[in-house]
This record gives sequence, structure tokens and C-alpha cells, in this order.
Amino acid sequence: ETEPLTSKKDASDCSKGEDCKENGLVVRNPKSALRLGEDGNKVHPSQGDKGEAAQISNGYSAVQSSAPCSGEGEDAQGTAPAATTTTTTTTSTTCGAEAQQQLMELEDRETWSKKIDFLLSVIGYAVDLGNVWRFPYICYQNGGGAFLIPYTIMALFGGIPLFYMELALGQYHRNGCISIWRKICPIFKGIGFAICIIDLYVASYYNTIMAWAFYYLISSFTAELPWTSCTNPWNTGNCTNYFSKDNVSWSLHSISPAEEFYTRQVLQVHRSNGLEDLGGISWQLTLCLLLIFTIVYFSIWKGVKTSGKVVWVTATFPYIILFILLVRGATLPGAWRGVLYYLKPDWQKLLATEVWVDAAAQIFFSLGPGFGVLLAYSSYNKFHNNCYQDALVTSTVNCLTSFVSGFVIFTVLGYMAEMRNEDVSEVAKDTGPSLLFITYAEAIANMPASTFFAIIFFLMLLTLGLDSTFAGLEGVITGVLDEFPHVWGKRRELFVLGLTILCFLGSLATLTFGGAYVVKLFEEYATGPAVLTVVFLEAVAVSWFYGITQFCNDVKEMLGSAPGWYWRVCWVAISPLFLLFVTCSFLSSPPELRLFDYDYPYWTTVVGYCIGTSSIIFIPIYMIYRLVITPGTLKERILKSITPETATEIPFGDIRMNAV
Repeated sequence: ETEPLTSKKDASDCSKGEDCKENGLVVRNPKSALRLGEDGNKVHPSQGDKGEAAQISNGYSAVQSSAPCSGEGEDAQGTAPAATTTTTTTTSTTCGAEAQQQLMELEDRETWSKKIDFLLSVIGYAVDLGNVWRFPYICYQNGGGAFLIPYTIMALFGGIPLFYMELALGQYHRNGCISIWRKICPIFKGIGFAICIIDLYVASYYNTIMAWAFYYLISSFTAELPWTSCTNPWNTGNCTNYFSKDNVSWSLHSISPAEEFYTRQVLQVHRSNGLEDLGGISWQLTLCLLLIFTIVYFSIWKGVKTSGKVVWVTATFPYIILFILLVRGATLPGAWRGVLYYLKPDWQKLLATEVWVDAAAQIFFSLGPGFGVLLAYSSYNKFHNNCYQDALVTSTVNCLTSFVSGFVIFTVLGYMAEMRNEDVSEVAKDTGPSLLFITYAEAIANMPASTFFAIIFFLMLLTLGLDSTFAGLEGVITGVLDEFPHVWGKRRELFVLGLTILCFLGSLATLTFGGAYVVKLFEEYATGPAVLTVVFLEAVAVSWFYGITQFCNDVKEMLGSAPGWYWRVCWVAISPLFLLFVTCSFLSSPPELRLFDYDYPYWTTVVGYCIGTSSIIFIPIYMIYRLVITPGTLKERILKSITPETATEIPFGDIRMNAV
């Protein structure tokens, strides 16, 4: 504690339990400043230490900001010259209780059982179904090996810095995506609400894709896989099995048995006329989705203590299966053709803007900042955990997984091309989930031991999707529980149950016969531009409003060293420009959607933008609300709204102090 040199009153003159205030600095009574805990080892700040700012030697303030209690206390400092008047600040019981409650919540906050639990959870979140189908397709579509150049550049200057920034923010402030903005820049709190809405949208369609995989998994427990022949009730006259021993001719109207199983048995899209008429609900997929949400609920209902154990299976199992499938694919005839097609560089592609946009979008959605997950997961870390190392390790593992998945997919596509006696480009026309559920499933069905490989492949898809679902819902759960601890703090299991039921009900439209069209619409419009906008505003709020210097000081407080100029430049300029570039490119040329033989009508683009806007609209709404409820002139309202209103508790030796 310190005392101004101009002080005319000695600290010893203060009455017991009071603080002496001089020149804007508070001089603590040494007898009341700290109280020793009952265990004799922990020292806790007394309730009276939370009202005003007292300077400490490390440049941080050892108190909580008084902003939340403005109007509850009375400060007469403004009525007399500061150099000659000493006043006593009176803080109400309510303000002290709130401060004490925040300290108790901080000390009681759950943490990861082991560091590896956190790493596996983040890796499991970042490595999802998109790594298996999206990256290989985008890579060969945009120049093969040449695509790795823009991909790496975008990762170094856009994706990884944003990934690191979110981990550091969550670990330092120890809050979810909503309440963390009170400690950064309150006017941007709407970002947290937008993130929660986006996560709910993702949960409404992403888990349906896992329901498809689960249906395939159940169907795989047969001696002969059902998508290998044309003798099933769902097959049509156009079904042609070119893998059969009989000589068959492949015509323009020929359809493989794998495609008919996917479209006519699993999805049943032939019973829908498009988005105008979705048809009824598939009870088989509904049961599959219900079972998936049941697994999700009992994996996350108790918090990171339980989900941290589940990811030991869901995050590691896919790598075992990927290795098995890679070895198997490499031994297939024609595998080299697929690898060559995957990696053969087309340098002319680098001159196309679309390639750089795709590279930026791929690395961004692969690492996954902006969904509140990284904030939530890192908020359960120990304060001095090395989040810098974590960011580098997990992002590197994620990018390498995408690259290796390309070999797993294209060795099999090369085998398919060899069997069909066609070019790889003809075989690799399927994109998105169809690449997995039609092309890859068909290749597996015609391998030796096809039942075994089908079971492990679709089990891998399930585990890839599950830990991403754990993460997305945890982002919402942590955000809401931290924002409303008095309501849901002791009722986590009940809240998680309500959330999973809400997500299940929200998924019903994707379980209809035309549900695949809804999934495609949500995937393209509901999350893409909205998440890009959210992370852009997040980067601007942290770097320009909260201050890059303050943020780097926060990182130094945790890690012992401040980020270098490379990270600062990325956070202040390059990463926001990177996000702005991708967002503008998307908005300037919205994707023309087509699925199977269905061309999406023009009005679906309007609906898509409305869905995307419905989440980010919370950001300007909250800004207006914040300015309206804040007293003072417009300038005063703006200044108060961009000033952190709540302190962050930081460890200072064995004592927890407040950083203002």
C-alpha cells in the first residue's frame, strides 16, 4: 500500500476499519487491509478493500472498480479541493455483498482436473467433421499443393492470432462470452448474446449430420452393407452397381447404390419438394438424434470435470481410426492417383482472389474463434497456465489433421477412379457430407472386411462431431451461468437439460424429408457471415477500445512476458483486416446453393441473410440499450459505456487482487 507524498494525514490517524483518502489514492488501515483465513495459509481481501483504487507496485490496482456500485455509495471528494480535504468513502452493504459474492464465485470456479483435459477438449472442438470433408475438397479445388501457401499465410496472420487472443481473454478474465464484456468494453456485451444465438443455430443442424452418421453406423452391423446392391426396396431402375462382377454400362442416368441409400433411405429427399414442402419427420433420424442428445447431456451436465474425461475417448479415437484408414487407403490399387490429384500444384490458382478467400474462411472456421468455446474452456484454466503454448500446439495439431485427412480421403478416391476407369476429378464431384456418405461409404463397401471399416469410419464421424457439440453447448452454458449466477449457478444440471431439449426441438425441421435442404441453408448463411462479424467486432473491441497495451499487460501478468510486436500488429491491424476481407467477399458474392437436383430459389437467399442477421442484431440493440440507460450527456454515456465496469481478480502471490 502507498501514501501520497503530499498527504497531510498519517495513516495511523485513521479510525479502525476506515480508509483514508487523499489525492484520489486510498491509504488502507494496515489492521483492516487483510484478514487471515482460518486455514492460516490463504489471505483474503477484507470487504472494505473493494471500494476504491489503491496503487500497487506491479502497476495493477488492488481493488474492484466502483462503477457497479455508483449511486449506492456517497463520495464527498468532489465538494472540496482534493489537496486539502480528506474524506471517508462509505460503501453500502449491497455493494460490499456484490464484491464479496464475486470473490467467492472466483474462488469456487471449477477448473480442469488436468492440463491434458483442456488440451484434448480444445483439439476435439477444433477438429471436427469439416476437417475430414471440407479441407480436402477446398484444397484440390483451389490448386492442390499450391493452396497450402495461402492457407499457411492466413493461419499465421489471421487464424492463430485470433485463436490465441480468445484463449488469453478467457483465462485472464475467467468469464463466459457474455459477462466478460463488463471487464473489457461493456457496450460490446451484445457480442456475447449474439454468440449464444449462433451456437444454438449450429446445434440445430450440426447434430443432424451426426444423426445421419449414427444411422449409417447402425446399418453397418450386417454381413453385407445395405448400400452395396440394387435389390433393396428403396432402389430405382437407374441403380447401377459398377462394382458387381457382371459387365454393366454406366449411363448418364445411372445412380450408384450408395447414392440411393443416402438420398432415398436415410434422407428420403424424394418425399419432399424442396424448402416449399419439407414433408413429414423421419422417425428413424429422430430416434438417432434423441440418442445423440442423451449422450451429449450426460457428458456435459456436471461441467468440465466430466466432459474433460469424455474427450479422452472422443478426441483421441478419431486419430486412431484416421491412421488405420490411411494405412488401408495407401495399400489400395490406384491410391497414388488420388494423392497426385490432391497435391499436384496449380500455381495459376494463386492469382485468383477466390483462392485466398477460401483459405481465410477455411482456417477461420477450422480453428473456431467466435463461438464462445475458447473463452469458456480457457476460463476454467489456472491463472498462470501457458495459454500461448496451448494456442500454438492445438492450432498446429488442427491444421495437420486437416492435411492428413486429405490423404485418407484421396487415396480412396484414387481407388474409386481406378475401379471405374475414370479420372479422379469425375469421382470427386461430391462435396460436403456427400463426400463422406456417398463416395467414401461406397469405397468402403467394396473393400475387403467392409463391415469392419464401415463401423470404425462412422464411429469416427460420431466422435468427431460429439466433442464439437460438447464445446458449442459449453460456450452457451458458461456464458449464461456466469451472467446469471444467482439464477442458474446452483442449477447447472437443470439448465443443461433445458438447453438440450431446446436444441432437439430446434432440430426438428432438419429431421424432415427435406431436412438436408435446411441443413445446407443454415450451414451457408446462419453461421458464416454472423461469426465473421462477431469476431471482427471482438478484435476491434479488445485491440482498440480495451487497448492493446492493457491486453498485453494482462498476458504478461499471466505468463511473465508480454506478447511481441508480431502478435500486437496482428491483433491491431492484420487480423481485423483479414476478417473484413473475408466478410466483404462473402457478402459481395453470396453462394448459389444447389443440393442434389434442387436449385434453391432466390427467396432462400433473403431468408438466409435474415437468419444470419437475427443473431448479430443483438449487438447494435444492446449498444442502444446501454447508451439509453446510462446517465449523463451523450459524451459521458459513451465514455462510461466503453470503460470496464467490473474488475478482474488476479493472483498476487497468495493474495487475490482486483485488476482495474
